[in-house]
Amino acid sequence: MKAKADMRVLVVWLLVGLVAGCASTPDSSSRYDLAQDRGPSGNPDVSELENAVPRYEPRTSAGNKSPYTVWGEQYTVMSDASARNYVQRGRASWYGEKFHGHRTSNGEIFDMYAMSAAHKRLPLPSFARVTNLENGRQVIVRVNDRGPFHEGRIIDLSWAAARKLGFSDHGTARVEVASVTVSPDGQRYVAGSDGVSEAPDEDGTPASAQALFVQVASFTQPGSAQRLSQRLRQAIGEAVRVRTAGPWHRVQVGPFSARSEAESHRWRIERQGFGRPIVVTAPN
Repeated sequence: MKAKADMRVLVVWLLVGLVAGCASTPDSSSRYDLAQDRGPSGNPDVSELENAVPRYEPRTSAGNKSPYTVWGEQYTVMSDASARNYVQRGRASWYGEKFHGHRTSNGEIFDMYAMSAAHKRLPLPSFARVTNLENGRQVIVRVNDRGPFHEGRIIDLSWAAARKLGFSDHGTARVEVASVTVSPDGQRYVAGSDGVSEAPDEDGTPASAQALFVQVASFTQPGSAQRLSQRLRQAIGEAVRVRTAGPWHRVQVGPFSARSEAESHRWRIERQGFGRPIVVTAPN
């Protein structure tokens, strides 16, 4: 009887292993909770989410193996000289909630609300200016991941970057990608141009008049924004404002003089149950 019971257990485990093996394909890894990728629910407002700030960073030990092979195709990571002059036009895609919270190729945690991207050949980390050739919008992203490994796509942007470029509701967009390199002494160089060109603030406010804020939420109803701002003041004891721009009423905490300070407050606010705040650059 015991032998028969053991045999039944063995058969069950073999069947479980077979099912798990069938699911472990590159497109549906058990590492991820979602079978299909998607953006966040609630249509968050990211219009004031700041661009990545280019700075000098050495290559990480992870994510820069060259050559490397994915799905039978071999790729070579660019040299620093090649990356400095990299400009390419093609189709961009985006990735979001399916990968949110998982590790990127260089060991960092992917944040779909950050201005980041995946590229097959640029060194990790690096920076790039991405222009949507269909509407002229621009963003600057930090490249910290590998991909996209689909034919005809040259860069995979975070959901937030795609949102700012105006194609998060679509699968892809035609873009131009230009590398932004920073030397150890702080000098910046944008491939194909004379300097760093960042997207202007939506209301034309010059950068010198802007500051860092933690944006907790955006509403179309001013009453909702005021109620949240009152709850925030009581909970965190910090300066809270409601900034109205167009149809949006944005609840923001700040201003802060340094990004590290803003990020510290962002995590503190999130831990107290106020959703997923983001750090933005906005008029002071």
